[in-house]
Amino acid sequence: MNAVNKYWRIFATGLCFAIFGLGGLTLSFIIIPLIRLTTPNTTQREYRVQNVIRITFNFFCRLMKFTGAIDYRIEGAEILANDKDCLIVANHPSLIDYVLVASQLKQCDCLVKAAIWSNPFMKHIVKAAGYIPNETPDDLLDLCEERFERGNVLLVFPEGTRTTPGVASKLQRGAAQIAIRTQRDLRIIHISVSPSFLTKEKKWYQVPETKPFFHVEVKDKVEVMPFIEQTNNPTSAARRLNSYLAEAIFPSINNN
Repeated sequence: MNAVNKYWRIFATGLCFAIFGLGGLTLSFIIIPLIRLTTPNTTQREYRVQNVIRITFNFFCRLMKFTGAIDYRIEGAEILANDKDCLIVANHPSLIDYVLVASQLKQCDCLVKAAIWSNPFMKHIVKAAGYIPNETPDDLLDLCEERFERGNVLLVFPEGTRTTPGVASKLQRGAAQIAIRTQRDLRIIHISVSPSFLTKEKKWYQVPETKPFFHVEVKDKVEVMPFIEQTNNPTSAARRLNSYLAEAIFPSINNN
């Protein structure tokens, strides 16, 4: 029975990702062009696209759970729904972390890696949603400040890439720099996956022996002003904040 269950989860995972790809093409070439035609205002258009992303991601997560590919629980989704004008930072153990978090956010700006902008399934979507490429353009802080002024939230994965199981992660300082220089607080999210699944070392069809369980915990908000007030320059403040985030994002590691 364990073997049958495993083969079913391989099939279910492949089916879900095939539907995800088809959904991406449908959004890119049918739904988003319709939104462009009916919503001339750029900001309103981005909000509409982001809400469509939330709806489709929520469907994808429920589909993966319904088919038995994965199971998951999100604690504190109602807190996320009420967050405004802040960063949301999370660890990154799997391929679908962004999908799980964004499925709970009606509005969500996101820093995305450059490779996604050339992905045929995603490039039209991230552009239409107004997402920000993480290649550190000269106006990055201005773009973030502009989104915060609207009351938006900005999702960032400070590791920059998926976590390698068994290897200590090191946070890049981008999220801390944005928080310090724009003086915005950060909402912490911790994601755990047991057993590990959809890591960057393995293919999607390399499923574990038992069904993966994703646990998404929405944690406290971190205020940035104490870090700014404790130092005499933004660089030092960002360094201190980044060290604090490393402990907050990986609580299980620091409790061992």
